[in-house]
Amino acid sequence: MQQIIFILLAFGTLGAAVMVVTSQNLMRSALWLILAFFGIAGIFVMLDAEFLAVAQILIYVGAIAMLIIFAVMLTRGLMDPKQPRFNEQWGVVGGFAALLFVVLAFLVTRNAWPVAVRAVPPDTITQLGRDFVGPYVIPFEVASVLLVVAMIGAIIVARERE
Repeated sequence: MQQIIFILLAFGTLGAAVMVVTSQNLMRSALWLILAFFGIAGIFVMLDAEFLAVAQILIYVGAIAMLIIFAVMLTRGLMDPKQPRFNEQWGVVGGFAALLFVVLAFLVTRNAWPVAVRAVPPDTITQLGRDFVGPYVIPFEVASVLLVVAMIGAIIVARERE
């Protein structure tokens, strides 16, 4: 059952990533990116890396993807659907991407990967949480307030132009 769920998550994530690149609408690309990030978080959950899954959702979905969506919403007139979808470099870039894929596939399949079976002590996650929250609470809160104020300011500036 786990293998079936993993395969579904992997194909869903890959499909969403392909849609990010091939979608003509920038807003839809951002939404596909969010789905790809959730798929990666699901894979982290399947690997028993709950901390990484939560960090994936909070950092990438909660911050970066929302920033991209706000940027798309604030620059509505930037994308013209009449513009060509590909530029003259797409063939060269596609060739390099295919070459990189072949090299990485070769390296991954030819390497003997060690498998270590040892449990992470539950104290490690607790200590990591204490270390993050302890001395760094004030800087994180100041940064979050600064980002919220900057986002509100960007919305106000964008609305004044209309």
